[in-house]
Amino acid sequence: MALNYLWIAFFIIGFLVACFKLVVLGDTEIFAKIMAGTMDKAKVSVEISLGLIGVMTLWLGLMNIGEKAGMIQILAKIVSPFFNRLFPEIPKNHPVIGSILMNFSANMLGLDNAATPLGLKAMKEMHELNPQKDTASNAQIMFLVLNTSGLTLIPISIMTYRAAENALDPSDVFIPILLATFFSSVVGLIAVAIYQKINLFDKVILAYLGGLLLFVGAIIAYFASIPQEQIKVISSVASNFILFGIIISFICLAVFRKVNVYDSFIEGAKGGFEVALTVIPYLVAMLVAIEVFRTSGVMDLIIDALSQIIVFLGLNSDFVPALPTALMKPLSGSGARGMMIDAMQKYGADSFVGRLACVFQGSTETTFYILAVYFGSVGIKNTRYSLICGLLADLAGILSAIFLAYLFFH
Repeated sequence: MALNYLWIAFFIIGFLVACFKLVVLGDTEIFAKIMAGTMDKAKVSVEISLGLIGVMTLWLGLMNIGEKAGMIQILAKIVSPFFNRLFPEIPKNHPVIGSILMNFSANMLGLDNAATPLGLKAMKEMHELNPQKDTASNAQIMFLVLNTSGLTLIPISIMTYRAAENALDPSDVFIPILLATFFSSVVGLIAVAIYQKINLFDKVILAYLGGLLLFVGAIIAYFASIPQEQIKVISSVASNFILFGIIISFICLAVFRKVNVYDSFIEGAKGGFEVALTVIPYLVAMLVAIEVFRTSGVMDLIIDALSQIIVFLGLNSDFVPALPTALMKPLSGSGARGMMIDAMQKYGADSFVGRLACVFQGSTETTFYILAVYFGSVGIKNTRYSLICGLLADLAGILSAIFLAYLFFH
């Protein structure tokens, strides 16, 4: 329901602002720009969905090998005490726990091409347990919000863009991004837990979260202790080695247990095409609405209004020029990336604004895109409170990014 009202609001507000620009400001090109943008986004939406086919086919096939070999069940048992408390609707040791774990692991390693098909597989498996097929279950909402919070241990792509813009130290945003995305994930988890009445003070939950905090801290300490030029190389090699190691472990275990690896891959891979096509209408609807909102100038009006409010309150407004990246990120990953690059080019990669834009880019995920793709893949229309919790996680990521940028770079 929330997405329905938001979708309507994007179009109506965009139309009204465009009318104002046409009548008052004399911008005779505004509606042409909007229509061109909507057509382009409709095309891009289909291209994104079709681009998923190959990746979906590959990973659904590999995951089926893992399930047949029993590896997914082994992984599920390791995290089941924690996940059983976060996802009480899912039966103990259910295979979907392994799929959820694999998706989170790929996200944390910054491997988006692997994370999306694994996430869609997990969403489909959870939907089989969902008694109301058009309404998001508690488990699906918890899973989606933790995805929208975007917990990433190694922001390789952002450091690459900073290097391309001749930053003196491309990895100087690494620790702030890691901390910001961690705070975003914690707030998202707490928000959903409050809605679902999950006891976060349970000793098992505290133990796992404490262990994760120590793990994140150890990674921060390690990368802070090595030369900058080594960070990108080590993180990239480690991430892809771990991922390929998982694939090999699936295949080797399957061979050991006398599973027909090839047939298992083909059996699982057949669902890739269907899932990718299912996503298309949901993705077109969301990306087109976002394009109307952005091209009409509503985003610029919001940023200008926030700037005036901050100046009126007498607060330091140095962070305002970086806000376009923050406000665009929940709507469009590519749009936010473009604004991040624009901020670095306009103000300098090593400027406060340039660095903050990078931290914004890494602090959270594209909430509306994830809602459209993940819920669209299983035909869910009633998303309940998932959007609210996802945006709360985004807000936490943005606010913590501002605080950390002032702490590290101002």
